[in-house]
Amino acid sequence: MPTIRSLLAHPEERRPSPPAPHADLFRVLGAGIGLFAIGLVVSLILLLTGRGGVENVAICGTGVVLGGLGLLWARRHR
Repeated sequence: MPTIRSLLAHPEERRPSPPAPHADLFRVLGAGIGLFAIGLVVSLILLLTGRGGVENVAICGTGVVLGGLGLLWARRHR
């Protein structure tokens, strides 16, 4: 069993790191976009009834747009 001191002096003797797990970004981003879209509909209804603010609509709209940009990025970096 190597000591900490020897591992710090010779890092090449360490065990290799395990491979990074692969996540399906389309599912993750799609779920996020779906939740923001639901929030957008709810915030629009609340705005039309006079109980919500424009800020909520803007936040949800921004989430949908940024999620769409994330989908484009994920498609290019497969």
